[in-house]
Amino acid sequence: MQINRQGVIVWFQHRRNIKHIKRFGNVIYVSKKMRYTVVYVNQSEIEEKEDELLKLPFVSKVERSYKPYLKTDFENARPDKAKLYDYKMGI
Repeated sequence: MQINRQGVIVWFQHRRNIKHIKRFGNVIYVSKKMRYTVVYVNQSEIEEKEDELLKLPFVSKVERSYKPYLKTDFENARPDKAKLYDYKMGI
């Protein structure tokens, strides 16, 4: 059974608050310079988690990642023939 997860981008004010954000899901990436973090949350709980994160005093903004809704199987995507021949050359 696979659990559907979705990324949430959380913009914060200070890096010391990352420990509090870890309680809401799996922290995948933290940008120290731009002060945001990417947290993965179950899709069924995403609205509650967003509301809870927005209530925190150090959170500036919360955005959803729309990656699960994007089409990732591309049509007419053919590999370059020149590159195919380069890889076949060998020892």
